[in-house]
Amino acid sequence: MVRIQRGKLLAFCLCVMATVFLLITLQVVVELGKFEGKKFKNSHLKDGHAQMEAEPLHLHPFFNREGLTLNRKKTLAADSFPIMLWWSPLTGETGRLGQCGADACFFTINRTYLHHHRTKAFLFYGTDFSIDSLPLPRKAHHDWALFHEESPKNNYKLFHQPVITLFNYTATFSRHSHLPLTTQYLEGTEVLTSLRYLVPLRSKNHLRKSLAPLVYVQSDCDPPSDRDSYVRELMTYIEVDSYGECLRNKALPPQLSNPASMDADGFFRILAQYKFILAFENAVCDDYITEKLWRPLKLGVVPVYYGSPSIADWLPSNRSAILVSEFSHPRELASYIRALDRDDRRYQAYIEWKLKGEISNQRLLTALRERKWGVQDVKQDNYIDAFECMVCTKVWDNIRLQEKGLPPKRWQADVTHLSCPEPTVFAFSPLVPRRRSLREMWIPSFQQSKKEARALSFPVSCP
Repeated sequence: MVRIQRGKLLAFCLCVMATVFLLITLQVVVELGKFEGKKFKNSHLKDGHAQMEAEPLHLHPFFNREGLTLNRKKTLAADSFPIMLWWSPLTGETGRLGQCGADACFFTINRTYLHHHRTKAFLFYGTDFSIDSLPLPRKAHHDWALFHEESPKNNYKLFHQPVITLFNYTATFSRHSHLPLTTQYLEGTEVLTSLRYLVPLRSKNHLRKSLAPLVYVQSDCDPPSDRDSYVRELMTYIEVDSYGECLRNKALPPQLSNPASMDADGFFRILAQYKFILAFENAVCDDYITEKLWRPLKLGVVPVYYGSPSIADWLPSNRSAILVSEFSHPRELASYIRALDRDDRRYQAYIEWKLKGEISNQRLLTALRERKWGVQDVKQDNYIDAFECMVCTKVWDNIRLQEKGLPPKRWQADVTHLSCPEPTVFAFSPLVPRRRSLREMWIPSFQQSKKEARALSFPVSCP
């Protein structure tokens, strides 16, 4: 009898436990279902700002629905937020909900969103921009945004008025761009004032017994700026050590011969031994400034600069670089450099700003302080993130204006957002028909791109 009662009691306890477990499981499923429905909230409900909750790593631990959940997330995001469609597959992301301050947008390279009712902007990477493949017909409510940090030689069509004015927003190397990238190769003021690589002048004078006063390192030969022609002529008047593929007369150590070593500490140490570096850009454009300028300034070497006509606006001090444009011929430049090489006091004047750690250029300081992105800084957004958020924010600004019954604000790029003249060749080094090189390509390429730009015309359709 006692055994029977104990058996009944055990069965009763098991039944109660099973019932409780089922109730708990049911409640968990209900709560998960509620959470799934609340993951994304339509942002127009409160001042057009996105309201998002944190997501757990696994919403369904009992079986694998990762693919289904991911697709559902993308669908919910695309249906609830403005869509920013990368027409150039720069990011490679098929779908991502990006948070930009209080706003959020759905970013994707998936062209099936071309005719989606929430698609608001198309993002283009300049190097990949082609007039043969555009999201047409263009809707009146579709904004176009251009990201182009590269040299004009990558795509000359962008540098003509009919093409650049197609875009509502730009992120280019020009200071006039909506998101200027002029300082894209400069991490900050601290690398300019750092004395880490500085070689004392006395040591440099001693090294002059085995080194030329000037060093040139280029492997991209015969670009639109015609820099190799200038350096070739300069070499007839002054000694130049050239380590790159272009005009090479000196070899780097084997471990530094790979182009990937251009940012290596050992490579910097070699360059830092020189007094002057030939810092020649591959194109002549306002505000197009690359590591060609910033590298010698970081190393404590005087740059002999050729490139951006507006370079004086960006130098750390008014005596920190020698500008090729101030000399009528390489012969005069060579004479000036020889004079500085012989006179320590005059040479020292070009690096005094660095020795004192003083940057007097307020434009440069302000640009570095106010830019919304960082260079090689994991604590900051990169410039692509900043570009995406600039467009997202401007799209949301117009959405809010329209919700108030006001007309949207219209933005448009102009020719100052990418300003580069037609390439030229130096008068002392004319094109020689018998010598085939890239030099012969740049002027006809520019002229052809101008004709193609003029022919580009299409209507904007209504929504």
